[in-house]
Amino acid sequence: MKTASRNRVRIIGGQWRRRLLSFPDADGLRPTADAVREKLFNWLGQDLPDWQCLDLFAGSGALGFEAASRGAAQVVMVEQNRLVCQALRENAASLNASNIMLVCADGVKWLADAPGAGFDVIFIDPPFATRSQAAILPLLPRLMKPKGYVYVEHDGTLIVPAGWTVWREGRAGRAHFNLLLWDGHA
Repeated sequence: MKTASRNRVRIIGGQWRRRLLSFPDADGLRPTADAVREKLFNWLGQDLPDWQCLDLFAGSGALGFEAASRGAAQVVMVEQNRLVCQALRENAASLNASNIMLVCADGVKWLADAPGAGFDVIFIDPPFATRSQAAILPLLPRLMKPKGYVYVEHDGTLIVPAGWTVWREGRAGRAHFNLLLWDGHA
């Protein structure tokens, strides 16, 4: 896979620390910055032993590979772009990442058909232009373990629906991000 140096992302922690992953150009694909991932994994804990994770709209795979590197038992990555999906497959193979399950499908459609899975954390980072984050949040509680987290990146326009608590939040450039908890009562 031939990509420019800007189409690379570095894993910042865990067993694959400092490994570079390549990804192709694709509309709306913008990897989560190192500083944001560092903050997120400080919030979650540096290690995620035996966690079940979902990286919806995986894109570069920065969040999913980071979770897998930090000991997650399984990371399900969902990505609809076939070229990007192939890059994720190649990166998982290069890392010998047996804890990655790759699904090449539309994230919203996959959610509608996904069986309840008991995820500890779900990463939601669709292209900002879709503004689909708020519509996706109501679909997630049936997939989460009690006291599970949802990490959401957005353009600053996200209105957190009833039933969700903002546990942590931050901003880096144009990207806003929240770590949410479902209270289960809405």
